[in-house]
Amino acid sequence: MKYKRILLKLSGESLAGNAKQGIDTACLEDYAEQLKSVADTGVQIAIVIGGGNIFRGLQGTKRGFDRVRGDQMGMLATVVNSLALCSALTSIGQKSRVFTAIRMEPIGEFYSKWKAIEALEKGEIVILSGGTGNPFFTTDTASALRAIELEADAMLKGTRVDGIYTADPEKDPSAVKFERISYDEIYAKGLRVMDLTATTMCKENELPVVVFNMDIYGNLKKVIDGENIGTIVHV
Repeated sequence: MKYKRILLKLSGESLAGNAKQGIDTACLEDYAEQLKSVADTGVQIAIVIGGGNIFRGLQGTKRGFDRVRGDQMGMLATVVNSLALCSALTSIGQKSRVFTAIRMEPIGEFYSKWKAIEALEKGEIVILSGGTGNPFFTTDTASALRAIELEADAMLKGTRVDGIYTADPEKDPSAVKFERISYDEIYAKGLRVMDLTATTMCKENELPVVVFNMDIYGNLKKVIDGENIGTIVHV
């Protein structure tokens, strides 16, 4: 087992499946089963989910929404996704707990590093919603922040592609995949792995990031076991 405590970042779009919006229950169940199989091995799992399948703040701004209000709506979208994942985990017998970055009891427990770590050490899957609780910060930045706070061994970024490429592999068939890449190379090549704030936080705190395809069943466990899939970002 390569990692004992991880922060898993999932995109909201990944929960939408082929519908590309809303929540696909089949995708939700698939993720829940993968997460439980890893938690059963003793790995401590914290999760941050985006909200793009419901509402994305920047898209709202382009439609005339105030940026702060738009980002607040996006934060609430992450709470909806987090509750859905928590429900799916509970239904298969996996204990989980939703924390929110903004007070909204009884929907979720107000986030505290110490309470989150206590839950992790009890074997609960911790789902961290509401981003950072502040506008102008992405869920990538929230993931980096929470991973560092919770002293995770690594941040795993589950996407629909199998790693980092020289270009978008969905648009450029000649794109080449990196097995390992440094933060400095990401800056130099201008690769869009995460936003700059998240990338800088991970680099400064020497937090490794693994980018992999979460949509292939079993990939999460392979990453945990140290198999060479995806791309590792290192200092």
